[in-house]
Amino acid sequence: MGKINLMSDTVTRPTIQMLESMMQAVVGDDVFREDPTVNALEEKAAQLFGKAAALFCPSGTMTNQIAINVHTNTLEEVICDKFSHIYQYETGGYAFNSGVAIKLIDGVNGKITAKQIEKAINPVYDWLPISRLVVLENTCNKGGGSYYTLDEIKPIRALCVSKGLKLHLDGARLFNALVETGESTQAVGNHFDSISICLSKGLGAPVGSLLIGDINFINQARRLRKVMGGGMRQAGYLAAAGIYALDNHIERLKVDNDRAKIIGQTLKKQSYVETVRPVQSNIVIFDLSGAQTAAIFLEKLKSKDILAVPFGEKTVRFVTHLDFTEAMLNTLIEVLESMD
Repeated sequence: MGKINLMSDTVTRPTIQMLESMMQAVVGDDVFREDPTVNALEEKAAQLFGKAAALFCPSGTMTNQIAINVHTNTLEEVICDKFSHIYQYETGGYAFNSGVAIKLIDGVNGKITAKQIEKAINPVYDWLPISRLVVLENTCNKGGGSYYTLDEIKPIRALCVSKGLKLHLDGARLFNALVETGESTQAVGNHFDSISICLSKGLGAPVGSLLIGDINFINQARRLRKVMGGGMRQAGYLAAAGIYALDNHIERLKVDNDRAKIIGQTLKKQSYVETVRPVQSNIVIFDLSGAQTAAIFLEKLKSKDILAVPFGEKTVRFVTHLDFTEAMLNTLIEVLESMD
């Protein structure tokens, strides 16, 4: 069976069928917009969300950072939850790349409300940055894979429109949410000025994220991608993996979510577990009880060929994915139960 790797859903490797699609890709130079497979991927993603255009980028950090830059000017401010990826895991890029400030909201498991956002909007004073952009993360990694429903998004969109704020969705794991809610990509697209989706997490592609929006937004984004070093040449080999992922790997994300819920239920029964955060998609975050630390616990798992990551001194994260099989799930449960 080999190692059971639950460190992230970024550890997935292309399936044989995906590799075959990549090998058959027709490619060109994407910087000149002459790679037909990249063009096809971008068109597919734009149509999926009812938007005019899309841009294929190397990473989700790049798509988020480009979106922030296009939507804001220096001395302005981004509003987001304190657990947001753009704040926690993008190296302060909002300040470095765009010269903007950030206003953090103390939401619930990474989710914020229209009422909280409205209170966070700055009055217009010379000594305060201008509130300009709201960023939601769906699903929220540090929030334990929590997700927004359309009913939760709609009042946020309405507030942003009324206050002249742009709304960006960091949808790195958006499809993990949509297979739970049953909501459509078109409906999601209606409520955001821009959307970022990741192809290299649960969808199983080796590289790449997509930034989606209107024509003017994507035209500006393309220039920023270039200045950030993200202009790629024969990127169609990678884009072919993205097309395959969107065509074949969305619905199966429900399997990952369901396996994560089984893990969560198992952990709740163990004496060495203090709390398990609500498991809503493919992320399981739990806190250890007593003197046990994450470092000690992870070493015990590693001795059983199971890999995961610490999320705090006494907190551990598991992430299920395409390469985590039913047999691996059964082995993991046996190990977790034997550690009690």
